[in-house]
Amino acid sequence: MRIILSLLRIIVGVLFIFSGLIKANDPLGLSYKMEEFFEVLHLTFLSPYSLAFSICMNAFEIIAGVAVLIGYRMRIFSFLLLLLIIFFTFLTAFALFSGTIRECGCFGDCIKLTPVETFWKDVALLVLILVIFFYRKQIPPLFKGAGIVMLAATVFSFAIQWYVFRHLPFIDCLPYKVGNSIPEKMKLPPGAKPDVYEMIFVYEKDGQKKEFTEKNYPWEDSTWKFVERKDKLIQKGNAEPAIKDFILTDFDGANQTEAILTAEVPTYLFLVQNVAKAGKGWDEKIKALQQQWKDQKILIYGVSASTKEEIIAFQKEHGLEFPFVQMDGVAIKTAGRSNPTLMLLDRGVIKGKWSYNDIP
Repeated sequence: MRIILSLLRIIVGVLFIFSGLIKANDPLGLSYKMEEFFEVLHLTFLSPYSLAFSICMNAFEIIAGVAVLIGYRMRIFSFLLLLLIIFFTFLTAFALFSGTIRECGCFGDCIKLTPVETFWKDVALLVLILVIFFYRKQIPPLFKGAGIVMLAATVFSFAIQWYVFRHLPFIDCLPYKVGNSIPEKMKLPPGAKPDVYEMIFVYEKDGQKKEFTEKNYPWEDSTWKFVERKDKLIQKGNAEPAIKDFILTDFDGANQTEAILTAEVPTYLFLVQNVAKAGKGWDEKIKALQQQWKDQKILIYGVSASTKEEIIAFQKEHGLEFPFVQMDGVAIKTAGRSNPTLMLLDRGVIKGKWSYNDIP
């Protein structure tokens, strides 16, 4: 039995450490997935704490995995692991049988599992942890001084996430990683049928808002003021491109995506998902790029999901003269995990990406 317990401990411990490390590489990604769960479960009051939950959960997975491997205080950690895997199994079962959540994010964005695979993975882990829990008294510590190892694991699990939060993930598993071509990633796989959308333009006049399509929007009537653009699904396809929401529009709603992705000179995108929550300390570096833009050596665009009024105020506050375009907030969060993020494009190919703390 001792050999079986040792084998189970190795499997469970390594899996939890591996899972925690993958998600610790991108704690913001897990927090976004948590927000999705909170919304579906009608627990939106928890959304403001999603990042804190994400960091603590990632750290606990690493710490608990180390505890199982070295046999540290198994009465406590076997019980906590059992509670955690029951919770995970409930979430993955909900994702599988409700159909409202496509991925649970159990291994972050680096390893994609279907809801079915995720559910049965958690069921198998539940069985293994139950065995460890029932035989927990037979698992002694591997060596003296295990507490020092646990302290080191705790410090490491939080420190790595602090570093990633201030910079960018060590490994970028998203479609916007350096080296990828955005135009290529926007294409469907060969033979796939795309979703069919109709663009809806919302304009306002005399306090009244009205929806228009591309065929009848009032482009000749300047009394109508553009408010927003929405995409209405007309027909569902059978596949999706890796990048499906990279659409850059100016303040009048005109699509600038192709012009920006096909520019002949180096093009920087200054991604500011929410101008009200932008980090500090990047002003001088961005103004140096702005001077190159004035000298016509490069192109630079601000990209934000904030409103026109908020963006204009942000530009005045920081002395930014280069143009801003708007893009969906989810797309910006996917493209750049820090707020702001600077991205360098060469004809649509991502040549560099930096957190606002690392802008060269």
